[in-house]
Amino acid sequence: MRQVVWLLMMFAIAVLAASTLGANDGLVSIYWAPWRVDLSINVFVLLLLAAGFVGHVLTGAVSGLIDLPQRARQWRTQQREAAVQRAMREAVAQLFAGRYGRAHKAAQQALDIRIQAPDLKLDPDLPVLAHLLSASALHRLQDQGRRDEQLSRAQALLADLPAGSAIGEGARMLAAEWAVDDRDADRALDQLGQLPAGVARRTHALRLKLQATRLARQPLEALKTARLLAKHQGFTPAAAQGLLRSLAVEALDTARDADQLRRIWLQLDSADRRDPYVAARAARRAAAVEAPSDARGWLKPHWERLAELDERDRGDVLDAFVEVLPGLPADWLPLLETAVDASPRDAHLAYVAGRAMAERQLWGRAHRLLESAASATDAAPALRLKAWRALAEIAESEGDEALAQRCYREAARSL
Repeated sequence: MRQVVWLLMMFAIAVLAASTLGANDGLVSIYWAPWRVDLSINVFVLLLLAAGFVGHVLTGAVSGLIDLPQRARQWRTQQREAAVQRAMREAVAQLFAGRYGRAHKAAQQALDIRIQAPDLKLDPDLPVLAHLLSASALHRLQDQGRRDEQLSRAQALLADLPAGSAIGEGARMLAAEWAVDDRDADRALDQLGQLPAGVARRTHALRLKLQATRLARQPLEALKTARLLAKHQGFTPAAAQGLLRSLAVEALDTARDADQLRRIWLQLDSADRRDPYVAARAARRAAAVEAPSDARGWLKPHWERLAELDERDRGDVLDAFVEVLPGLPADWLPLLETAVDASPRDAHLAYVAGRAMAERQLWGRAHRLLESAASATDAAPALRLKAWRALAEIAESEGDEALAQRCYREAARSL
């Protein structure tokens, strides 16, 4: 198709030349004493065009010769820029491939080329990336000294970049991640604290903060961070529940007296206080610091919906309640009776209610409930053992040694 177009153009030029130049009989006389040259105007026009073409070619050639050194410099600069780009790609590829020594050498090669040719027009963040790649490789090689040196150089170059650049945020996160790997919680939290508010709420930053706060033994702060992560779907629901429970329990276990325990309980999220497992652990901790009244108040909302709890949470609440029975007030008795009436075949509940009645010195009711728990065939052996021992203690308090001995024998058989 292209050849056909050129052929048509040649025919058009031929027709145009024949129509314009064929009837042109003018002359051009050139006097150069003592000579005279006569040329047809057609030849003169052709010679003029040829002279112009030759002049253009000569001018271009001279200009090319003059610009040759500059073009050579540009070519060398382009080659160096291409070498820097190749070295950076090599560093990234080797880092991902697990060849950390080669990745470090490739990143250093890119930096060396830049130092040798300071006139290179590279992106301002490229040297920062090179230092971070080198530091990442050294971190994998567990060379903390040279890693920190490369990181410091990268952070020094960040001052020349505009605020809020992605490379600056990445450098902070890498520094925090490496500090966590070094078990240096304070340094990690310091790096994360320098991030903008929006960046600090990203999933990766929250994960790093969670690890750092746990390292720093700040369970309440870790609990808040974990709740944010769960809100951003950083964990599966089951994993989130387990993590939140463990952090809440860890925070409660740090309490050394009743006042500190109350402050921690109030600092917990309402969702944590509604968790039966957390409330049960808080009650046990309250029993340990001699604050049973507070513990019963924390357990009461769960007692009021005891039938709605699953078997594990129900067991946690009942076991914790047994530990906070001393000083049980009379207003708990209707709540206990209601729970027993709602689940008459629950041996665990019968045992706990029996212990509560014994605490209030309601010996007859306590005896019936404990005997029901001890004789339940579907009850766990450990529960039956505790029920028989409670019956024996009641018999001893009443002075019935024969009944106490029989209860102890039954307790031994239940093992």
